[in-house]
Amino acid sequence: MNDLFNKTDYSLYSNSMSFMRRPYLRNPIGSDADVVVLGVPLDMATSGRPGARMGPDAIRRASVNLAWEGKKFPWDFNVFDRAKVIDAGDLVFDCGDAEDFTYRLEKAAGEILKNGKTLMALGGDHFITLPILRAYAKHHGEMALIHFDAHTDTYANGSAYDHGTMFYHAPKEGLISPKHSVQIGIRTEYEQQDHGFNVINAMEANDMSANDIVEKVRSIVGDKPVYVTFDIDCLDPAFAPGTGTPVCGGLNSDKVLKILRGFAGMNVVGMDVVEVSPAYDHADMTALAGATVALELLYVWASKKSAE
Repeated sequence: MNDLFNKTDYSLYSNSMSFMRRPYLRNPIGSDADVVVLGVPLDMATSGRPGARMGPDAIRRASVNLAWEGKKFPWDFNVFDRAKVIDAGDLVFDCGDAEDFTYRLEKAAGEILKNGKTLMALGGDHFITLPILRAYAKHHGEMALIHFDAHTDTYANGSAYDHGTMFYHAPKEGLISPKHSVQIGIRTEYEQQDHGFNVINAMEANDMSANDIVEKVRSIVGDKPVYVTFDIDCLDPAFAPGTGTPVCGGLNSDKVLKILRGFAGMNVVGMDVVEVSPAYDHADMTALAGATVALELLYVWASKKSAE
């Protein structure tokens, strides 16, 4: 009878509450985890359609479609054999209080890093990256940013709490170096002459091979510690309709995954996946894309760990 409740060979959708069915631990600080997955259910910084606060839950549920595979194709190892990953649930903050949220996220990220762990954040809208970068910069100094997005998020005319202004503020605060950073998939207006970042726009990215993009990114980043932020609207809406600000002409999922795999061995210190908005999704395809990108990033991180 006990086997009814203690089976480890579980069915696909039973108890699908944590990312990739990893152990769920609300307080990860004292654990021996290498990577902490933290949901950040915020969308009050959104300028387009709201709903990204439901993204962490949707990504977790979609991840059960990936959890059955021992090692993700085409990687030659199982990431969970090389890295202990736990899910710490979602950040708790006072609803509607942007200042409180910003403080709590930076503090939580800082505690995770201070205890020798890496953070994988699941958004939530893209503003969440700014408090996380503030915590990371205290540990790693000025970093390189690899930013997948349809938008540069460098607009100067937004508020301090806006999902389109993070990478206007981050360089000014010394968190990231624009000349060592690259934005991939951009297909909205930006002022390139005073923008500061290296850009591979969507038209260029769609014409280039994944290998050429990887080679260019590596030449830009150099040996700096790297933070990777992935806005799901980098993907064309055909592959990820469930997002607040969809823009046609984006990358396809195959190319994105090939690019991410090309980062194996790179000094990636942190990562997030943001802007999944399940209310606009169809058949969970955007949530699945978000979960797949997050898993690929874990493999990239673990590839560096094993190389050491």
